[in-house]
Formats: sequence, structure tokens, C-alpha cells
Amino acid sequence: MNRRHFVQSALAASVVLGRRAVAASDKVNLAVIGVRSRGKSLATGFAALPDVNVAALCDVDERVLGAAAQAVAQRAGNRPQLSGDLRRVLDDKTIDAVVIATPDHWHAPATILACAAGKDVYVEKPCSHNLREGRLMVEAARRHKRIVQHGTQSRSRPSTQRAIEYIRSGKIGKVLLAKAWDVQLRDDIGRKADSPVPKGVDYDTWTGVAPMLPFNENRFHYNWHWHWNYGTGDAGNDGVHQIDMARWALGVDAPTEVSGMGRKLFFQDDQQTPDTMNVTFNCGGKALIFEMRIWNPYQMEGIGNGVAVYGSEGMVHIGRWGGKWGFKVFDSKGQEVLFDNANEPDTHARNFIDCIRSRQTPNAEISLGHTSTTFAHLANIVARTGRNVKFDAKTETILGDAEANRLLKRQYRQHWATPREAGNA
Repeated sequence: MNRRHFVQSALAASVVLGRRAVAASDKVNLAVIGVRSRGKSLATGFAALPDVNVAALCDVDERVLGAAAQAVAQRAGNRPQLSGDLRRVLDDKTIDAVVIATPDHWHAPATILACAAGKDVYVEKPCSHNLREGRLMVEAARRHKRIVQHGTQSRSRPSTQRAIEYIRSGKIGKVLLAKAWDVQLRDDIGRKADSPVPKGVDYDTWTGVAPMLPFNENRFHYNWHWHWNYGTGDAGNDGVHQIDMARWALGVDAPTEVSGMGRKLFFQDDQQTPDTMNVTFNCGGKALIFEMRIWNPYQMEGIGNGVAVYGSEGMVHIGRWGGKWGFKVFDSKGQEVLFDNANEPDTHARNFIDCIRSRQTPNAEISLGHTSTTFAHLANIVARTGRNVKFDAKTETILGDAEANRLLKRQYRQHWATPREAGNA
């Protein structure tokens, strides 16, 4: 841990330590916002913890609420309250914390509103739809003295923690470069015409702060990931996991220069975001490379999505082999000398609940999530502009490129969830 990381972590701890902790004898009352897929999985995962009560579920699509409630009831024995309006959830004084698994464009508004309502927050990755919103989330957590955990679960995975310890030990020599890759087969979503809003869907609230467009199935459930109004492409959706591990291994903060390319080369469909990326981040004497190919079924180094950390005396690969998480160590001749595949489950949800009680800093505190997500946002800006950029981490601005700099923010429509501090791009 370098000095800057230490100071940031110490500051975060000093901010939250003074808050009242939930009594050890009490269950933490949790609400989950967005419960179709990932949110449903998180709801059942939290419900399995003995000191958690999943008290409420919230979604703008009433068609998905029943299945999620049933899954929680089967896991925990109690059926949570259901709501279509997160404001009602945040008004409930009995709710201690919220889990946010909405589309990306709702991550920041929901987190900021939750912090202001006195709730602790677990927010899925990427933490924000754009870079400016990520900074607003950090500021909201500090201002309201809230615990905010980012959904980069590798921070709580024992095997990944051991891999980082091994890299930091010096056993692979001097480390100057890491590569993160997102290589998997995604769907060609085809092309679909606009259509009426399905019954049971509050489309106005779903759209939220984004520009209002006609309803289209290819911009709705899950496929919103591939449209700039709502998502961040697979760089933000999945790549941020690998970027976070690579950045963690290197011990670096935000980059100073970002170069490379991102294109939609192979999918002939409604997706706007790239299906191919190769981007290099200059991190002040160290470099991080991100490669993304979501149109092929094969892997790199035997891993679909993974990280390679290169040292002067060896290298470490982090990923999943045969569905099991672990890491491999190779010597300077490329020979495998260690394979740790203990495959322990991550304890990310457990860490969040423990920090609600103790007011200690969580493993993936929002400032860490914001910095890692910054890499994904900058990669997307390189892709969208077709130009390399220089980044000032202190001011969080792009230098000498007004068009690229505007993409650090977004245009908001008038909506009750628009962050007051955000302004428009």
C-alpha cells in the first residue's frame, strides 16, 4: 500500500468511525433496489446471512417483484415488503441500508439519495454512469458519513487477496505492468422497433435522469448495458472487475494518459458500445492494459476474464479455471511454480454488513470503486472520440480536448433524482 492509498483509507476510516453502529443483537434491515437478475441474486445472498433481514424489495417493473420476493422468502422464511418507488423505501426509518442493482444510470442518483436519507449503501459495479457522478458519490458518502461498498467482489475474495499479497511480496521482482482482459461471447441482440411500454413497467421512473426515448426492448432489460444513455458497455459492466484487480496489484491510482482504440467491429445490431477494445493506461511509471473482445467464445491464458501481472522475475495470473477462482505463478522462464485454486467464496456481502455494525472502512469503499471505474470511463471516451487523452487526476478533467472533457458528465433531463450538484455537461 503506497502512501496515497494509506492516506485515502485512513481518511475514509476517520470519517465513518464516529457513526452509531447497529447493535450486535439487532438484525440489519436491508432493502434491495432493482431485483430482476443481479439484484435478485444479491437479495437471496444477503437473506442467507443470519444477522440480516431483507425487509423490502423495490423495482419499477412489477413483473419481477414477485419472483424476487418468493426467492427471499424461500431463503429466509419472511416475505419482504414490495415497492415500485425507491423514495418510499428511503423514507422508511426502519431500513438501515440499501443494495442498488439498477441499470448504471441509476447508480449515482440512488446512492446519493440513499446517503442523504441516512442509509448505508452497497452499489453494484460500475459505481457510476459517468466520471463526474462517481466523484459526487464519494462526496455524498463523506458528507453524510455513510458506509458505501462497491460491487467489485474480488476485494473480498481470499484467493485474490493472497495473489495481491504474493505480488506485493517482491517474489516476482519489480512489477511495472499489468494486463486486464474481458474475453467472452456476448449476444448479438439484433434490431428491434420501438414498441408500447409493457404493462406493469413504470418507464418514466426507469428512464430517470436519462433523456426520454420511446420504449424499445433492445434498450430495456439487460440490453441497456449497450446504450450510452444508460450503460457503460462491457468495459464498465464486466471489465471493471479485471481493471480493479490489475490496478490493485500495481498499487496505482488514476492514469495520466490513455491511448488505444475501441470499436464496434463485429456485431451488426442495435448496440452502441464497442465489442472490441485495446486501451493502455499510463499510470506514472507503471502501465495497465485493458483488452476486450465480446464476440468470441475462447479465452486468453486459459481464462475468459482475467488479469496478468508482469514482474522482472515472474508473473501472476488471476482468474477462474474450471469455474474455480484462484491464481497461478510463473517463474522468469514461464514455468508454472504455484497454482492456488482453493476457490473460497468471496465475503463481500459479509464485509458490508460487518462494516455497517463497526463503521469500519469496507474492502471496496466507494473511493476505490470510483478510481477503478474511472479507467472504464476513460477507455469509453477514447472509444467514442477516437482520440487518445491526457487526464488530470487532481481536477478529474481531460486536458486539451473539450469534446472528450464533456463526456466526463452527462446531460440530465428534469427529474426528481437528478443530483443537485451535478449540473449538465
